[in-house]
Amino acid sequence: MARLEKYEGIDPVVWSEIYMTEPQGLKDQEWFANQIVRFAVDPELWSPHGFLSTLQAVEGQMQRVKKQINGPRIIDLDLILFGDEVIESGEFLTVPHARAKDRAFVLHPLAELESELTFPDGTKVSDALDKIDYRIEGKKIYQD
Repeated sequence: MARLEKYEGIDPVVWSEIYMTEPQGLKDQEWFANQIVRFAVDPELWSPHGFLSTLQAVEGQMQRVKKQINGPRIIDLDLILFGDEVIESGEFLTVPHARAKDRAFVLHPLAELESELTFPDGTKVSDALDKIDYRIEGKKIYQD
Protein backbone atom coordinates (compact mmCIF):
# COMPACT_ATOMS: atom_id res chain seq x y z
CA MET A 1 0.00 0.00 0.00
CA ALA A 2 2.78 2.41 0.89
CA ARG A 3 4.21 2.31 -2.64
CA LEU A 4 0.84 3.15 -4.16
CA GLU A 5 0.19 6.00 -1.73
CA LYS A 6 3.15 7.81 -3.26
CA TYR A 7 1.17 8.36 -6.47
CA GLU A 8 -1.06 11.43 -6.67
CA GLY A 9 -4.74 10.54 -6.84
CA ILE A 10 -4.42 7.05 -5.34
CA ASP A 11 -5.52 6.86 -1.72
CA PRO A 12 -6.34 3.76 0.33
CA VAL A 13 -9.78 4.03 1.92
CA VAL A 14 -10.28 0.71 3.69
CA TRP A 15 -8.60 -2.70 3.72
CA SER A 16 -9.47 -6.20 4.81
CA GLU A 17 -7.69 -8.46 7.22
CA ILE A 18 -4.82 -10.47 5.75
CA TYR A 19 -5.80 -14.06 5.02
CA MET A 20 -3.49 -16.97 4.36
CA THR A 21 -4.67 -18.97 1.37
CA GLU A 22 -3.63 -22.38 0.21
CA PRO A 23 -2.19 -22.30 -3.30
CA GLN A 24 -4.60 -22.75 -6.20
CA GLY A 25 -3.51 -25.17 -8.92
CA LEU A 26 0.18 -25.71 -8.10
CA LYS A 27 -0.01 -26.98 -4.49
CA ASP A 28 3.69 -27.56 -3.78
CA GLN A 29 4.53 -24.01 -2.67
CA GLU A 30 4.10 -21.65 0.26
CA TRP A 31 0.65 -20.33 1.18
CA PHE A 32 -0.22 -16.85 -0.04
CA ALA A 33 -1.07 -13.79 2.06
CA ASN A 34 -4.14 -12.09 0.55
CA GLN A 35 -5.76 -8.78 1.28
CA ILE A 36 -8.29 -6.56 -0.47
CA VAL A 37 -7.76 -2.80 -0.46
CA ARG A 38 -10.28 -0.27 -1.68
CA PHE A 39 -8.59 2.78 -3.14
CA ALA A 40 -10.07 6.14 -3.97
CA VAL A 41 -8.68 6.71 -7.45
CA ASP A 42 -9.02 10.15 -9.03
CA PRO A 43 -10.68 9.48 -12.42
CA GLU A 44 -9.18 12.66 -13.86
CA LEU A 45 -5.69 11.27 -13.24
CA TRP A 46 -6.20 7.52 -13.57
CA SER A 47 -7.95 5.31 -16.08
CA PRO A 48 -8.38 1.60 -15.30
CA HIS A 49 -5.56 0.81 -17.76
CA GLY A 50 -3.28 3.40 -16.16
CA PHE A 51 -4.04 2.13 -12.67
CA LEU A 52 -3.28 -1.45 -13.72
CA SER A 53 0.01 -0.31 -15.29
CA THR A 54 0.90 1.32 -11.98
CA LEU A 55 0.11 -1.90 -10.09
CA GLN A 56 2.39 -3.76 -12.48
CA ALA A 57 5.12 -1.15 -12.02
CA VAL A 58 4.95 -1.69 -8.25
CA GLU A 59 5.26 -5.45 -8.82
CA GLY A 60 8.36 -4.75 -10.92
CA GLN A 61 9.85 -2.54 -8.20
CA MET A 62 9.44 -5.50 -5.84
CA GLN A 63 11.21 -7.85 -8.30
CA ARG A 64 8.13 -9.84 -9.29
CA VAL A 65 8.97 -12.36 -11.98
CA LYS A 66 6.19 -14.30 -13.72
CA LYS A 67 7.57 -17.79 -14.21
CA GLN A 68 4.41 -19.89 -14.34
CA ILE A 69 0.67 -19.56 -13.84
CA ASN A 70 -0.31 -19.94 -10.17
CA GLY A 71 3.37 -20.34 -9.29
CA PRO A 72 5.35 -18.82 -6.42
CA ARG A 73 5.74 -15.04 -6.50
CA ILE A 74 6.82 -12.30 -4.17
CA ILE A 75 3.75 -10.15 -4.89
CA ASP A 76 0.65 -10.21 -7.06
CA LEU A 77 -1.44 -7.06 -7.37
CA ASP A 78 -4.73 -7.50 -9.19
CA LEU A 79 -7.36 -5.00 -10.22
CA ILE A 80 -10.62 -6.67 -9.17
CA LEU A 81 -13.13 -3.86 -9.73
CA PHE A 82 -12.97 -0.29 -10.98
CA GLY A 83 -16.27 1.21 -9.87
CA ASP A 84 -19.06 -0.19 -12.01
CA GLU A 85 -16.92 -0.39 -15.14
CA VAL A 86 -16.87 -3.49 -17.32
CA ILE A 87 -13.76 -3.78 -19.48
CA GLU A 88 -12.60 -6.62 -21.72
CA SER A 89 -9.44 -5.61 -23.54
CA GLY A 90 -7.79 -8.92 -24.30
CA GLU A 91 -5.03 -10.25 -22.09
CA PHE A 92 -4.10 -6.86 -20.63
CA LEU A 93 -7.21 -5.95 -18.64
CA THR A 94 -10.53 -7.52 -17.73
CA VAL A 95 -12.69 -5.78 -15.12
CA PRO A 96 -14.21 -7.20 -13.05
CA HIS A 97 -11.32 -9.62 -12.70
CA ALA A 98 -12.17 -12.73 -14.73
CA ARG A 99 -11.86 -15.18 -11.81
CA ALA A 100 -12.94 -12.95 -8.91
CA LYS A 101 -16.32 -14.65 -8.43
CA ASP A 102 -14.65 -18.09 -8.22
CA ARG A 103 -12.10 -17.27 -5.52
CA ALA A 104 -12.89 -17.24 -1.83
CA PHE A 105 -9.66 -15.36 -1.14
CA VAL A 106 -11.11 -12.47 -3.17
CA LEU A 107 -14.79 -12.73 -2.23
CA HIS A 108 -14.47 -13.21 1.53
CA PRO A 109 -12.30 -10.09 2.07
CA LEU A 110 -14.56 -8.12 -0.32
CA ALA A 111 -17.57 -9.11 1.78
CA GLU A 112 -15.65 -8.07 4.89
CA LEU A 113 -15.26 -4.57 3.44
CA GLU A 114 -18.79 -4.23 2.06
CA SER A 115 -21.25 -7.02 2.76
CA GLU A 116 -23.76 -5.81 0.15
CA LEU A 117 -21.21 -5.26 -2.63
CA THR A 118 -22.60 -6.15 -6.04
CA PHE A 119 -20.64 -6.83 -9.22
CA PRO A 120 -21.65 -4.84 -12.33
CA ASP A 121 -23.64 -7.86 -13.61
CA GLY A 122 -25.84 -7.76 -10.49
CA THR A 123 -24.21 -10.68 -8.66
CA LYS A 124 -23.87 -10.02 -4.93
CA VAL A 125 -20.55 -10.99 -3.39
CA SER A 126 -22.45 -13.06 -0.79
CA ASP A 127 -24.27 -14.98 -3.55
CA ALA A 128 -20.98 -15.69 -5.36
CA LEU A 129 -19.52 -17.00 -2.09
CA ASP A 130 -22.53 -19.30 -1.64
CA LYS A 131 -21.79 -20.90 -5.04
CA ILE A 132 -18.22 -21.99 -4.32
CA ASP A 133 -16.77 -24.69 -2.07
CA TYR A 134 -14.42 -23.24 0.55
CA ARG A 135 -13.87 -23.08 4.27
CA ILE A 136 -12.31 -20.59 6.63
CA GLU A 137 -10.43 -21.44 9.80
CA GLY A 138 -9.38 -18.30 11.61
CA LYS A 139 -7.46 -16.29 9.04
CA LYS A 140 -6.88 -19.26 6.72
CA ILE A 141 -8.95 -19.79 3.58
CA TYR A 142 -9.10 -23.26 2.05
CA GLN A 143 -10.42 -23.80 -1.46
CA ASP A 144 -9.67 -26.57 -3.93
